[in-house]
This record gives sequence, C-alpha cells and structure tokens, in this order.
Amino acid sequence: MIVGFIGTGSMGSTLIDAFIRSGAILPNQIIASNRTKSKLENIQATHYGVKLADNNAEAAVHSDILFICVKPHEYHEVLTEIKPFLVDSQLVVSITSPVLIRHLEQQIPCKIAKVIPSVTNSICSGASLCMFSERLNDNEKDMLEKLLSHISTPIRIDEQFTRIISDISSCGPAFLSFFIQKFIEAAVEETEIPEEIATTLASEMTLGTGKLLTEASFTPQSLQAKVSVPGGITAEGLKLLESRLDGVFHDLIKVTHAKYRDDLSKLDKQWP
Repeated sequence: MIVGFIGTGSMGSTLIDAFIRSGAILPNQIIASNRTKSKLENIQATHYGVKLADNNAEAAVHSDILFICVKPHEYHEVLTEIKPFLVDSQLVVSITSPVLIRHLEQQIPCKIAKVIPSVTNSICSGASLCMFSERLNDNEKDMLEKLLSHISTPIRIDEQFTRIISDISSCGPAFLSFFIQKFIEAAVEETEIPEEIATTLASEMTLGTGKLLTEASFTPQSLQAKVSVPGGITAEGLKLLESRLDGVFHDLIKVTHAKYRDDLSKLDKQWP
C-alpha cells in the first residue's frame, strides 16, 4: 500500500511523522508533494525513504490512499489538477472541515473520506474524526480507521457536526493551552513564582487531569466535585470562574461557526 500526501505543511507533516513513528506506515510507502521543495526535503531528511513527487499529479498516480492537506481555497485547483489521474479504486482523504464530501464527489471519481485530525495525533493520542462517502463499503471504512488507530482514536461522526466536534477535538488543544498560559502568567505576576516551575506544574496537572477524565471514569462535573469542598478554596475559585466565564464558550462556538460558514460559502461558489 502506498499512501500519498498532497501538502506537507503543519498537519500534513504531522500525519506523515506520526504514521511513520507509530509503525503504521514505512517511509518507503509514502509519497509526498508540495509547492515548496524545502518542506519536502525536510521530511525526507527526517524520514529517509519517503518518495518526493515532482508534482501533485505524480503523487496521485502512485497512491492507493491520498491525503489532501491543503487550505480550503486551494482544493478546487488541486482536484482539477489530479482528477485525470485518479481511478475508481483509489481513496482520497480530505482533512479540511469546510470542504464537504459533496464537493469532492462532484469533482473526482474515486472513493472519498473526510478525516479531521488533531495536533494531539503527533504523540499518537487524541481523536481523528471520520466521515465517509457512500462510495466506500464497510471493509474500506474499517481499513482507513485501522490505519488511523495507530495515531489516534478514530470516531465516526455525521458531517453536519463537523464544526462543533472540530472545535472540541482539533481547536480544543489551542483553546485549552491558552487558558493554561493565562493561568501561568497570572501566577507569575501575582506571586513571582518562577515561570519555569509554574509551567511544569500546570503541564503536569493538565496531563493528570486528562488521564482522570479518560482512564479513571471521572466526568468534568464529578472531578470538580472530588476536588472542591463546599466553602473551601477550590469552591471559591470555581465560583469566580462560573461568573466570569458565563457565556464565553457560547460566544466562542458562535465565532468558529461564523468563520466556518464564511469558508463554506466561498467554497460553494467554486462548486456551483
């Protein structure tokens, strides 16, 4: 099996690195293309044996599974370029949320899936969100999920929930790390604790909290109850957060959805 990648920017290179380090794919099973040759050379320098394609069409021709890892507005051009070289038996995987399965089905003849990865996949953790065209049978769906299971927990979702689930799974690490960053900055400013110590403590706390939520059967609510004693320090802190953050996450979801709708509207103009 040969797995191709069109686009080796942040997420494309993350997937290549994770697949190879997890043992899911050997370097010589990968072919990649990118407009910036230096990005390809960096991947090959890290993972000797990865094949570098001269163009997107070459990557498409030689791939059994082809991941397209480019920006939304670049999809139409890329698909137009590779369409003549695709056959029905190939599987094209989009990793971009505003590009819908129907957009892909309108332009290319092969099997189609949509997978939304997360930066957490770089350490073989977190989820990968999976959506499938009706062109795939159950065995083909299972095959792709088995590949993704080396670097993530594959979760099948309905495409209508792409944005909100991406907010939690893919954008979430950035949102959560922003909260942690502000916590650390406040601790340093208020108490003069060394930033390095505060960062280590916050990072270890985040790791432990994640394990409690995933491995110890805690829910966010039950974990708060476990730590918080009525009338205690944690309870006072939670009370403040409840009042100050009221409505913030609703607004956050509205902002991300508005951006998603804007991107989708622009794409629909490319695919009338």
